[in-house]
Amino acid sequence: MDFIKLGCKKEIKPLIAKWYFDQWGKNIQDSTLLSFNRKLEDYLNIDHIPFVILAIENGTVLGAAHIRFHEMTIYPEKTHWLGGVYVDKPHRAKGVATSLVKHMEELAISLNIMTLHLQTENLTGGLYAALGWQPDEQVNYNGVDVLVMSKQLI
Repeated sequence: MDFIKLGCKKEIKPLIAKWYFDQWGKNIQDSTLLSFNRKLEDYLNIDHIPFVILAIENGTVLGAAHIRFHEMTIYPEKTHWLGGVYVDKPHRAKGVATSLVKHMEELAISLNIMTLHLQTENLTGGLYAALGWQPDEQVNYNGVDVLVMSKQLI
């Protein structure tokens, strides 16, 4: 499996926007596929945050994840966030999400990020708990119950 920044494969952006819209669009008031596509313009960076990483195997995009600043406005002190961890349905339960998360952690370390945060709708922590992420608190954010988690990287 290879990991490539979306900024190097801009033609993939509409696919990622569709994945993200289908998965999370219902949680964002007045969101559209077009609004998700536009938002991803901010994530086409290659050498700085925010960026999206694609997991690709044999030319097929399997999944995506991103690192961004300040994902949840209720936590202004939590700077760096892992988000958008998504694996296309035919490729789930094959270790793709685990590989993506581990790769993102390595990238964060290379950027001298000491702590990453995330939010998940899986209130047990699921995959993230299995990878050593610690729960911070459960909150209702924009009408959705989520578990906020963090991981010390450095």
